[in-house]
Amino acid sequence: MSVHPNDIARRSRVAKAGLAVVILSLMGAFFNAQVLQHDRYKLQSQENRLRALPLAAPRGIIYDRFGNIIAENLPGYAVSIAPVNSDSLKSSLEHLSSVISLSPDQIDAALRRYRRDPNRPTLIMSDASMSVVSVLEEHRINFPRLIIQSVPKRFYPDGPAVASFVGYTGEVTDADLNSPAYEGYKPGQLVGKGGIEKEYEKVLRGREGVRYDEVDARGRQVRQATPRLDLNPEPGPALHTNIDLDLQRYVAGVFGDSLVGGAIALDPRDGGVLALYSAPSYDVNKFTGGIPADYWKGLLADDRRPLVNKVTQGRYPPGSTFKLATAVTGLEDGLVTLDEHMPVPCTGGFQYGNRYFKCWDKKGHGSISLARAIEVSCDVYFYQLGLKIGLSRMIAGGISLGLRDKSGIDLPDEKRALWPYAVDYYNKTYGARGWSNAVTLNLSIGQGENSQTVVNMAKFYAALATDGKAPTPEIVKRAPVRTQIFKLDQQQMDGLRTALAGVIGQGTAQSARIQGIMLAGKTGTAQTGKRVNGVELNHAWFVGFAPADKPTIVVAVMLEYGGHGGRAAHVASSIIAHYLKVAPVTAVQSEG
Repeated sequence: MSVHPNDIARRSRVAKAGLAVVILSLMGAFFNAQVLQHDRYKLQSQENRLRALPLAAPRGIIYDRFGNIIAENLPGYAVSIAPVNSDSLKSSLEHLSSVISLSPDQIDAALRRYRRDPNRPTLIMSDASMSVVSVLEEHRINFPRLIIQSVPKRFYPDGPAVASFVGYTGEVTDADLNSPAYEGYKPGQLVGKGGIEKEYEKVLRGREGVRYDEVDARGRQVRQATPRLDLNPEPGPALHTNIDLDLQRYVAGVFGDSLVGGAIALDPRDGGVLALYSAPSYDVNKFTGGIPADYWKGLLADDRRPLVNKVTQGRYPPGSTFKLATAVTGLEDGLVTLDEHMPVPCTGGFQYGNRYFKCWDKKGHGSISLARAIEVSCDVYFYQLGLKIGLSRMIAGGISLGLRDKSGIDLPDEKRALWPYAVDYYNKTYGARGWSNAVTLNLSIGQGENSQTVVNMAKFYAALATDGKAPTPEIVKRAPVRTQIFKLDQQQMDGLRTALAGVIGQGTAQSARIQGIMLAGKTGTAQTGKRVNGVELNHAWFVGFAPADKPTIVVAVMLEYGGHGGRAAHVASSIIAHYLKVAPVTAVQSEG
């Protein structure tokens, strides 16, 4: 069958039109790709050729008050991998495990990091040893997407001596990444995990940089690029503290391996923390790059609780160190004077209702003044003073003195002291008929429903050492904050300081005397209720300051189950003597 010439011509026109449409479409696509979308596809091409490597920023160096280094950065190595997908990551990790030792926990952590951010190189080891790096370098050809980087590694020259306040660094956790406080952080990054490392994380962290390396189609590095100046990591600024590193080392040495407890030294004029130590301590350098499992288990199993900061987190009955709070409340309300005697002289105890409340000295102290009662720590005197003040005012007085609050020290996770909020506390706790006014007697001598932190007692005594204003304890140098917690006239303040000096001069802590320096302070032997072989184990306390007439240092020491307060007084006096560069008296005496 023949085709009409007109049909051929029509079909030819249709074919030409279709071809023209195709050619125009292709030209439009080429124009869009090469002209309109030029920047986009150029960037995509570069991204296929360049691999972004995050550059860790060195954390800010931490110094003591004299410029000595507390925390610094040393060179370390991190091992990462840039996987194509999760399957390739799993395969690479299995292959790596045949070359170096990777625990199941390390593998699981790497997979979690990838799921969190698949566009970021997945961290495998944050603190690889040189031997591991050497082995990996030998096998690098088998791991084209492996990344070995030099990274800053946190180091604490004094390790265990500073652990109580400096803290440590560790990898940001999934819980952290879900918190608004860690917005902008990425998997694998290091953050402060305790102490001032955590408290000042936003200051110390610096700004992460980035470097773009040229890679081939298999992801192997072809050329290492130099980062632009604006993409370089920015180190965190230095942090200057009030710590006296020499004193800090001395305190750690005094506690050694035998004493359990805590000590803090403050400058009463501005609240600067000169030293803070909790015993037993631990080596924060072992926490860098991940805590060894055996070391961590050992810390958790230690019944001395090395991970609990006994200065800011431990709460203990303050014993007789609290008698100064009772005295201040009585003096402030005009209920007693420093030379006033109580109606019942001390004969070794005090009968109240059907109970006999003992004094620590079974022989008794006789009829004495408030000043002398402070010197010899007479319980019977303070039982009666507590009754004179009354329970309601006693509770209110403790609250106004800050003994139900946190001290405000710039450390994370500080515990609030335990003290009744009102008389109603007893009704709700024991029932209206489950208690009697005898609780007032216990509160007045630092027992009963009264547990204080070591730092809180130091803060209260700093107010005694100055003008009734309590300074907020500060490890890092900031603008000092001092709060008026009580008001006494100068004669009363001088009388209290003279009585506290009498504790060491002719009272319960004569063994704590310092050559050429007048030390003022108070011992405390706090009952715990814990008994071994029928003998109660007491906490030993001492809080004091020197020189008594113009204090420059306040020291609070608490020894867990340390026995008599005189033992703590001896520790405190040696700390103060070291700070003031004088010699303490070395004899130790047991006192109440």
